[in-house]
Amino acid sequence: MDKGSCKRRSDLQNRCTAQSLDPHDKDKQPLKATVLQKDVGLLSGICLIIGTMIGSGIFISPKGVLLYSGAVGPCLLVWTACGVLAALGALCYAELGTMITKSGGEYPYLMEAFGPIVAYLYSWTTVMVLKPSSFAIITLSFAEYASAPFYPGCPPPPIVTKSLAAAVIIVSVNCLSVRLARYVQNIFTAAKLFIILIIVAAGIVLLAQGKTETFSNAFEGASSSAGSIGLAFYNGLWAYDGWNQLNFITEELRDPHRNLPLAILIGIPLVSLCYVLVNVAYFTVMTTTELLLSPAVAMTFGNRVFYPMSWIIPLFVVFSTFGSANGSCFTAGRLAYVSGREGHMVKILSYISLKRYSPMPALLFNGFLAFCYMLQADLGTLINYFSLAQWAFYGLASVALIVMRFTRKELHRPVKVPIVIAGLMALVSCYLVLAPVIDKPELEYLYCVVFILSGLLLYYPFVHLKLKWARNLMSNSPPCKN
Repeated sequence: MDKGSCKRRSDLQNRCTAQSLDPHDKDKQPLKATVLQKDVGLLSGICLIIGTMIGSGIFISPKGVLLYSGAVGPCLLVWTACGVLAALGALCYAELGTMITKSGGEYPYLMEAFGPIVAYLYSWTTVMVLKPSSFAIITLSFAEYASAPFYPGCPPPPIVTKSLAAAVIIVSVNCLSVRLARYVQNIFTAAKLFIILIIVAAGIVLLAQGKTETFSNAFEGASSSAGSIGLAFYNGLWAYDGWNQLNFITEELRDPHRNLPLAILIGIPLVSLCYVLVNVAYFTVMTTTELLLSPAVAMTFGNRVFYPMSWIIPLFVVFSTFGSANGSCFTAGRLAYVSGREGHMVKILSYISLKRYSPMPALLFNGFLAFCYMLQADLGTLINYFSLAQWAFYGLASVALIVMRFTRKELHRPVKVPIVIAGLMALVSCYLVLAPVIDKPELEYLYCVVFILSGLLLYYPFVHLKLKWARNLMSNSPPCKN
């Protein structure tokens, strides 16, 4: 091959920014490796779990658990128990992730255990609602706290917060480089652990000084209602949400058989310890009544303990929410990418950048949907009603583990958890799905179920029948042109 043809081939590679990722289609093999690179090590995996789980909730309003548990003692016990449940659920996901080393969270596990329809409904619901709406509310929280110093004494105008949140999406480092996104996640995770360490250290000093009044009758007024305790667990588990994020990027994890379970066993207990100790620190300076009335618990703590340097708390809340938004964006794009690769979404979502090795179309699609959800009047309500869908899929993933113990015995399982743990997670998930519906049935829950099932209207012609016009919409477009 002469130098001229080599140069033309090189130019062609540089102009092509995305290509089909189907490794089994030999006719469409890219001119150079277009697979997600294994760039995520153990430290980055731990930072992704911690950085996604710890958002603004533990700093702003950790009062839902206290409200329903009724007293300090039960409150701290619920926080601890929620950490244990999150760890047990993550161990189930460690077995699934090391047994089926594919990205996409629950998607490949549901596909293997129950077939394409259940997996499609999961990807339809998560790609279209759960991931982008969660990303939207995190970035809006970031925008509100980032713009608050410029509007002292009054809340910032909505247009400002939404514009800032949109900027976070548009200028997202995830599209630029997987490595850069990983570095950003590591840095902001370190920042949020730093402020947690400061709060915990201050709490220990205050305890040593005898600030133990709130703990004197820790179980006085504790709730005895099973329904209230259930709601306390519901609020606590919501704060722990994100323990499954590493399973969305399994294909990018170096040595997943080792690093996936290790990251889980290190990350989740560390988050649990942080949550319990931060709550202990709050109770050293606030009574239960003061904590329940505080609009932003960490801000109140900072004003009483760190004044005149209390500004450090809102600054690190901004860092924390930005890190959570980055982690949410990083994992959300991978599900859309895997769904496109399997033919359950338009094929363009399975393209990655040849230069940056990131699933750019999937990331941009998630960002576009998030921006649309920002325009909604009440995004929090949307997420509350669709939370039952999230826990339904958690439960199905636990059942998938049990099913594959019998149907796929030949699969290698580097991590194998007792089957009773998977059964327990399935029961807890079932309770968290049914409890809010039984306690307070509302029509919006029916709308949620209808939306999930409406995905079948697209699945039938596009995926099952594979009609010619549907195939044209779902098929690859030319990867590049001269």
